[in-house]
Amino acid sequence: MDWNPMNGPPAVTRLARYTASEFDEIRGDVLDPFEVKGSGLVWRPTEEHFGIRLDGRLVAHAGYVPVPLSVGGARFRATGVGSVIVAPGQRGRGLARTVVASAVEHGRGRGLEFGFLFCRPDRVPVYERLGWRLLKDNVRVDQPDGPIVMPLRSMWLPLREEAVWPSGPMRLLSLPM
Repeated sequence: MDWNPMNGPPAVTRLARYTASEFDEIRGDVLDPFEVKGSGLVWRPTEEHFGIRLDGRLVAHAGYVPVPLSVGGARFRATGVGSVIVAPGQRGRGLARTVVASAVEHGRGRGLEFGFLFCRPDRVPVYERLGWRLLKDNVRVDQPDGPIVMPLRSMWLPLREEAVWPSGPMRLLSLPM
């Protein structure tokens, strides 16, 4: 059975686990779907997983992990969203919006004020359409040999209406997700 967008978004399932074979099932023939293998970055795995299955096949995923941040000297945690992927034959149908919204709602339900993610520059417009806002300044992230400037774009999302991103230098106090 194929999903029809006219019937509303498909159901998102909170996955008990997200295995390498499930990732392979989504990515299909695309060997580096996030286009970061050559970056040399070490990544932090997400802790909670949200997925969409169509005809029994996992076709979309977004991960959640609370991340520690320092901005302008203030420390707080945010909803880290990562490992967002939609199967090549299913793109452009709103599936990313749906799984990302589930990860964000999970963080909101845990009382976190902001969503935070990294993406390639060509994907910034996708996230902007979902309400995410681009951070103009560099973000430093932890790596095994010490902090570095993140080469990807950094974006944030208010999880409460009155949330305002603080000003000042920013650092992710963990590996990127």
